[in-house]
Amino acid sequence: MIRTGIIGLGKMGISHCAILGAHQDINLVAVCDASSLVLEAFKKHSKYQCFSDYKRMIDSTELDAIVIASPTRFHDEMVSYALEKGLHVFCEKPFSLEYAKGKELAKRAKQLNLVNQVGYHNRFIGTFIEMKRLLKGGVIGPVYHFLAESYGPVVLKESNSTWRSKPAEGGGCLYDYASHTIDLVNFLLGRPVKVSGTQLKMVFSKNVEDAVYATLTLESGISGQLSVNWSDETHRKMNTRITAIGKRGQLIADATELKIYVTAENSTLNLEKGWTIKNITELAGNVNFYLRGEEYSAQIDYFINAIKSKSVENKSSFENACQTDQLISMLQADGAGNY
Repeated sequence: MIRTGIIGLGKMGISHCAILGAHQDINLVAVCDASSLVLEAFKKHSKYQCFSDYKRMIDSTELDAIVIASPTRFHDEMVSYALEKGLHVFCEKPFSLEYAKGKELAKRAKQLNLVNQVGYHNRFIGTFIEMKRLLKGGVIGPVYHFLAESYGPVVLKESNSTWRSKPAEGGGCLYDYASHTIDLVNFLLGRPVKVSGTQLKMVFSKNVEDAVYATLTLESGISGQLSVNWSDETHRKMNTRITAIGKRGQLIADATELKIYVTAENSTLNLEKGWTIKNITELAGNVNFYLRGEEYSAQIDYFINAIKSKSVENKSSFENACQTDQLISMLQADGAGNY
């Protein structure tokens, strides 16, 4: 059994707690949060040791692994301390508000041969996994353009300010929302290395952007558009969609379906000319515990299996996350003055 603790018992921390608490390979030993109200509830209704100080929890409970789901500004110090104590680390996204610090943590985790993963859950959704497989197989021919989009109703009022909309705590739409979209581009199409024409738009927020629009260029030379807005109330919840346009067709994927258009029949993949739609119900994998979508459990299962197999190769590693953080810093620099 892998002795595990959780730091941060907000929305994602509670979700991770439910998944880990039910996992056959996990002994969830302890939880930590700054809220006395939350801790009192856990003391009353759970068997876990409860702490308000994460260092004290790590030092006194002989953990093998830690899940960090705290506000982003605490990630650097918490990840650093966990690595220092020899723990495998799963950290919620975004990884770090400072690219240089995140890069150093990624380097240290690799040197220590510790499993390291960041919670970019879209990499574990069946529609995006299938899109990656089809792209790798060249089903739509050479890709020459892409569109990466995310929209949702996070900040809809001037007074609706939380830690997510403070530059030094959450980082705004770029870090909290666009990071998902950029990471998916990296996962599906290749690493973005150049940005241009960045527009950072304040809609309701006073200190951070609520929307970002830019052109991204990949290592391969392919360029495409990034369009993200967390002040869009036309969406009930966050919706992320990636469109890849190739010489012989298109692929359009979100969390619920994958649309495939090919200009000629592909008998190998059983695709007729024109549109084929695959729903998530036929692409989702099996997980140990279903909660808020199979991807949240799938990413934790992946983390646990990496620990069990002693494999530090990870498809959502600190290093991958640093690439996203680096691109965000490039977008901030390119968009400076364009608020």
